[in-house]
Amino acid sequence: MATKSPTKPPKPPVQPSTPDDGGSVVLERRTEKTKPPQMHQVLMLNDDYTPMEFVVVVIQEFFSKDRETATQIMLKIHLDGKAVCGVYSKDVAATKVDQVLEAAKQSGHPLQCVSEPIG
Repeated sequence: MATKSPTKPPKPPVQPSTPDDGGSVVLERRTEKTKPPQMHQVLMLNDDYTPMEFVVVVIQEFFSKDRETATQIMLKIHLDGKAVCGVYSKDVAATKVDQVLEAAKQSGHPLQCVSEPIG
């Protein structure tokens, strides 16, 4: 039984290219500019039941505000019905909202906090 050894397929002929033949392809490098993430503001909403002191503590704890700034934000919430506690990327803002809502629930307060995109 005679078997042939496998043969390699023939190589395609290489043609020298000249500058004028139009066969060359030049790719242009484009730098892609990434946009910064859309920012979201975390708003705390007023209610008639949550103690003002609790709101101040929550703002201090979760938004890293000093007592004076937290008190000013709390008064704005009380007078205007809502106030911005901080501006973050979408995921961080959602986490802050969850933290505030969980703290309010643990303490038995109906405090509401929401996040919304800026612009």
